[in-house]
Amino acid sequence: MKTVNNTRNTILSRFFYAIRFALCLFLSFQENNECEKHKSITFAEKFYIVNEFSSGLLQKAVDEISGLPGIGKRSALRLALYILKRDRHFAVSLGKSIIDLRENINYCKRCHNISDTDICNICANPKRDGKTICVVEDIRDVMAIENTGQYFGLYHVLGGVISPMEGIGPEELQIQSLLERSEKEDIEEIFLALPGSVEGDTTAFYIYKLLHNKGLRFSSIARGIAVGDTLEYADEVTLGRSIVNRQEYRQ
Repeated sequence: MKTVNNTRNTILSRFFYAIRFALCLFLSFQENNECEKHKSITFAEKFYIVNEFSSGLLQKAVDEISGLPGIGKRSALRLALYILKRDRHFAVSLGKSIIDLRENINYCKRCHNISDTDICNICANPKRDGKTICVVEDIRDVMAIENTGQYFGLYHVLGGVISPMEGIGPEELQIQSLLERSEKEDIEEIFLALPGSVEGDTTAFYIYKLLHNKGLRFSSIARGIAVGDTLEYADEVTLGRSIVNRQEYRQ
């Protein structure tokens, strides 16, 4: 009889434990379904998330910060509370730098890269190879290529790629100014470093058709298997391009 009672108590204990565990999971999911994964949240943040904001100024700051790409309400609240914890000089300096960026930034009249002056530092550098122009989609591509330390020519930022689905044609891009540069400057090579997408290939082909009869040499960024990748996980297009554009093996 004692054994039966022990067994019954064990079953009931496990049953209530399972119910309690399921309830905890449910409450945890309700609390964190909008939270970013693997990120902790402070008690103050939980208080403001669950309840209404006690400050309209804090609410406005969170709304503005959450308008940035990749920033949700919780991350915006975390940043706003962090700014409150810092001294006044930090907040003033941060705000001033953002305003200065928006109000005083210029675009290079030659290559359309961001600049503090009419001509950017890259175009104004006499050590750069002025006979080669690297054509890129946007400013982030310039930064990525510069970080490699392997390119020493000039740039031309198109500001996008041709995309009929999005209503972007050649007229919306800086293609005409590239044509003018090819006529005014002593250029020998056009280096097309555009995305490996249909839109990128279309844009590259369009530029080639415009300039191929001017005696320029055209090159494009190499495409293929990334260093460290295996053939098993490469997609067919990438693998096919790697095979077609295979290089001579050199020790």
